[in-house]
Amino acid sequence: MARQVSLTDRQQRILWATVRHYIATAEPVGSKALVDEYNLCVSPATIRNAMGVLEKAGLLYQPHTSAGRVPSDSGYRIYVDQLIKPSEALGRQVEQLFTNRLNLEHQSFETVLRGAAQILATLSGYITLITMPQTRTNRLRHLQLVQLDPGRVMLIVVTDSYETTSVLMELPLSESEDEQPDAEIVDRELQILSNFLNSHLRGRSLSELATLDWSELDREFQRYVDSLRNLLSNLIRRTSQPATTQIMVRGVAEVLRQPEFSELQQVQTLIHLLEEEQDQLWPLIFEWPRPDVTAISDVTSGSRVTVRIGSENPLEPMRTCTLISATYQQGSVPVGSVGVLGPTRMVYENAIALVEAAADYLSDALTQPA
Repeated sequence: MARQVSLTDRQQRILWATVRHYIATAEPVGSKALVDEYNLCVSPATIRNAMGVLEKAGLLYQPHTSAGRVPSDSGYRIYVDQLIKPSEALGRQVEQLFTNRLNLEHQSFETVLRGAAQILATLSGYITLITMPQTRTNRLRHLQLVQLDPGRVMLIVVTDSYETTSVLMELPLSESEDEQPDAEIVDRELQILSNFLNSHLRGRSLSELATLDWSELDREFQRYVDSLRNLLSNLIRRTSQPATTQIMVRGVAEVLRQPEFSELQQVQTLIHLLEEEQDQLWPLIFEWPRPDVTAISDVTSGSRVTVRIGSENPLEPMRTCTLISATYQQGSVPVGSVGVLGPTRMVYENAIALVEAAADYLSDALTQPA
């Protein structure tokens, strides 16, 4: 995994410069280009050696034997996680632009969303995706963990509208056990866990389940935490998707100018996904960030940005793309999402700032009194 790669300061600077140069030019990067354009204060030989190390680590690759290097998905991941910060100045400018161009007092929220989507597509040069707000907020009435057979547990959830949902999970082994514990012990533990979850979650919206503080569980129950967290995330994704998905799509023409989309077949499959298969796209753009996908949080604004790079996207038409998304909220409850979809060769610090600013603006728009 790219996150486990340990790089020296020099290797980080060279990776940063390589990604930066490739984003700007769409051409494989050689050591001479880095010497000429970046003040790295090292010789071309040192740069070539460092690029070789980065290639062995899976962060760069050569598309052709005689060519320079190109960032891999893992290289972009390191770049996003460790080497850049979203542009705060751009974020402020964009929020001001939204305020100046969109009239909250005299327009419906749907009209505001359409205007925001077009502005975001124009500024970013990427495809913009904005979901319509979901006003229905199911709240938890009761849940129960039930052992079906050794190694398998069902979570049953009843909402305040008396709708019932069930999700299966594999029962984890404790570190000291080679086989599943006694069924009576498991039943007793599951009842205690059910009581814990009910006391903490009853009356809360299903979209808030991801915020549960698991540290309050006694140590002997910690082995359940990862499985339960994943189980609740799965439940959130299932219950947050409406019967009819509504995703506004803007900016297709802009992104098709990028060289990555020169192949007709690739463009056709992507457009088919955007137009005909929005039900598949919905769970990717409107969900709480998961542990296996990077989330960048701005403590001051409370925004959450999720970045999915290349192969991290589960849908085949998106495997050469990056999806950057953030939820917008009504009060403390996420009701929709805004995102941009473009090539992995993306100006990440700007794209992240744009998405974050749009999500903040839409959250403020929903929070303002009528």
